[in-house]
Amino acid sequence: MKFIDEVEISVLAGNGGSGCVSFRKEKTRLLRRKIPNGGDGGKGGDVYLVSDKNINTLTYYHYHRVIRSEDGKNGKNNFRKGKEGKDTVQTVPVGTRVFDRRTGEMIVDLADHHQSIKIAEGGSFGLGNYRFRTRRSNRCTLGKPGEKKKIFLELRLLADVGLLGTPNSGKSTLIRQISSAKPRVANYPFTTLFPHLGVVNVNNGKFVVADIPGLINGASKGVGLGINFLKHLERCSILLHIVDISPEIQSSIIKNIKMIDSEIFSYKSSLFKKKRWIVFNKIDLVKEDYEEIASKIVQNLRWREKYYTISAIENIGLKDLCKDIFDYVENTKIQ
Repeated sequence: MKFIDEVEISVLAGNGGSGCVSFRKEKTRLLRRKIPNGGDGGKGGDVYLVSDKNINTLTYYHYHRVIRSEDGKNGKNNFRKGKEGKDTVQTVPVGTRVFDRRTGEMIVDLADHHQSIKIAEGGSFGLGNYRFRTRRSNRCTLGKPGEKKKIFLELRLLADVGLLGTPNSGKSTLIRQISSAKPRVANYPFTTLFPHLGVVNVNNGKFVVADIPGLINGASKGVGLGINFLKHLERCSILLHIVDISPEIQSSIIKNIKMIDSEIFSYKSSLFKKKRWIVFNKIDLVKEDYEEIASKIVQNLRWREKYYTISAIENIGLKDLCKDIFDYVENTKIQ
């Protein structure tokens, strides 16, 4: 399935039905007269958006750019009211933000499962002529048009933990090892083309991890793929910076870490300020003392947060890492 996280759509609520002009003939001793008995029209259908945790992309709206509700029916004789138009209820992924395209203002952030909002109001119904029966009336009113809007949907995935790193640092391998997510893994850059979510079970709890495409130099200016998906990390409690510590690139590790720091800061300072831990990956390829190498790197960087040494492919150090992540996420939720 194609991953779509932004889309513009038109929303058309149903028009209200018009009132009816109708008379009932009544004969009295002295004269014949007409009694108004035209019914009201039916209200137009509303349009609702409801968030659903079982959906993770806006692909449906990429192919269905117009959402409309049913019009109300016109009133009928004998005081019969027109049928109301059916409401339209559309589901979107949890984490979808809805913007008014005309003003640019955010209407709602659907951050919880089964959260709903009426996005467009159906038109009100017209009145039949029985409403004006104080006199012999040929008068009725027309139904009102339904609300019409252009809205912009933007998906920001809900995850507790976000994975950052350069291409081929082992982010996808890590998420495959600790969760049931199965992103593509290969020995070349950009095997991850869109975000993946994985649920990690720890003891009696769990947390959600998001993996995005790797960042490269110039990402904040649109180079590469990762910058397009950094917004999906904005809701995370903590970020893990995955660093390849294998011998062939050890000379460029500090440069790569600083590059990603710079790209994140250029993208959004609030994301840069998030809690972040460094995770040195691929220690299985290091013949030297990898703990000493990692220690020298963090000292050079003057890194004050936690750091870990793991091998995602060999499942080394993952248990302790996941336990610490879970404890941090749970403590953050309590606060």
